[in-house]
Amino acid sequence: MKFYQDGNIPRIPSMYFIYGDGGTGKTSLLKQFNGHKLLFSFDLSSNVLIGEKDTDVLIFQKQDMPRIQDYVFKMVNRVIANSKYQVIALDNVSALQNFVLENIDNASKDNRQNYQKLQLWFRQLGTILKESGKTVYATAHQIDNGTAGITGDGRYAADMNEKTFNAFTSMFDVVGRIYVKDGQRMIDLDPEQGNHAKNRLDNRKLIHAEELIQPNKLTEEEIERNVIVHS
Repeated sequence: MKFYQDGNIPRIPSMYFIYGDGGTGKTSLLKQFNGHKLLFSFDLSSNVLIGEKDTDVLIFQKQDMPRIQDYVFKMVNRVIANSKYQVIALDNVSALQNFVLENIDNASKDNRQNYQKLQLWFRQLGTILKESGKTVYATAHQIDNGTAGITGDGRYAADMNEKTFNAFTSMFDVVGRIYVKDGQRMIDLDPEQGNHAKNRLDNRKLIHAEELIQPNKLTEEEIERNVIVHS
């Protein structure tokens, strides 16, 4: 426990969570982040980072999966202790969730208890990342629940158990959905659209994917056009 008097709270690096369909460029967004990066790859989709001199990649293989929880915690803590790295990236959390759940299922047959353990593990991981002093970037696949305009819920969500998603991303500053519209990659950060989204860092609600870290350069006309119809 730490006590900070009179609002003298140290600034904590930001955490970003971006989800979307395959091929929308989630992994390549890591190139925007400043500093040396370590990417945890859970789905072997790291080819877009070949040749990036400021990026190291840790690829988890099939034989690692039965102990994936231990390996992830161990390696995350190693990265946190290594001053070489300023950015930690997890790609793809949907796959990581499935591997962790498989291990939990094999250890217990109580389905409700299994999901409670899953949520707790991801909350612990999120807490470690938040306290790491590093910038954090995570990706996930999306699902289309098809309920937009019918139940009032958002149509798109990260491909994760809902409570596990909430437990993990509660400490993230930015949650957004990346998609392609009219040949442009966009990121929806607007929770009022009903999809999983938030932006605690500034007032941007819709951005070009290339501007995740940079200020928004959308014109008023572009914003209006894209807000009306989210792909």
